[in-house]
Amino acid sequence: MRPDTLGVIGLGAIGGSVAWQAARNGVRRILGFSPQPKEAVAAVRAGAITEAAPSARFVADHADLVVIAAPPVATLRLIDRLAPRLRAGSVWCTDVASVKQPVTKVASDLGLQRFAGSHPFAGTHLSGFAAAVPDRFRDVLVYVTPIGDDDTAAREIAHFWSSVLEAAPVIAGAAEHDELAAWTSHLPQAVASALATAIAEAGPRGVTYGSGARDTTRLAASNIEMWRDVLLLNRSAVLRTLDRYEETLGALRRALACGSPDDLAAWLRAGARWRRRLGK
Repeated sequence: MRPDTLGVIGLGAIGGSVAWQAARNGVRRILGFSPQPKEAVAAVRAGAITEAAPSARFVADHADLVVIAAPPVATLRLIDRLAPRLRAGSVWCTDVASVKQPVTKVASDLGLQRFAGSHPFAGTHLSGFAAAVPDRFRDVLVYVTPIGDDDTAAREIAHFWSSVLEAAPVIAGAAEHDELAAWTSHLPQAVASALATAIAEAGPRGVTYGSGARDTTRLAASNIEMWRDVLLLNRSAVLRTLDRYEETLGALRRALACGSPDDLAAWLRAGARWRRRLGK
């Protein structure tokens, strides 16, 4: 679908980018709501939205498509609060949270036939509209998750991502998505935060940390509220990835304890091969 009026609830790095790119690509009317008024003001000044909406309900009442761009727990609350309006009208709705089973379950329980979940792999550790960009989703992978056997809504939402935001949508089940996201997004966040915490608590004071420490801990500066929600809501899948990660650390510890250059080289080589295949 290509909406005549797009509504975006949450105007941070992702929601602001959705609105801005849609505006650049010709969506006529874009309503934006943020609980922080200064974000809406910044979005209007940038030309990302045509109107600052007074409430999330106003957005749901007047848009053809609503994109909820809030932290996961806030997303669940918004879906519940807006459900009567979403059911009564002809509005389509999606979200951008990086965990999908809780979202699709709530939407299903509420009988939202025009809802499908979304997760664009375009995250950033920065936050607020200042982190929004007008081309964030070009060629970006976006998972779109149906809420039942009928994928009509998912196909409409996927078409929005591809036709308006130039993204590359893939329709997948919520459980499959959450397992994949645990490996590709949630474990890296947990590891970066763990490393940053270890350095903060036990590292030397008053020293300059080089690019290795800075690059590997970049994600630790991400939005705390959002990642608290994500890790808790997807905890079963994340725990499985942590089990495997702890096994690899155990292999490193054993190689070092034994002083085995061959075992240590093999351990390093396995990671190096995967990272080189990944590319830049």
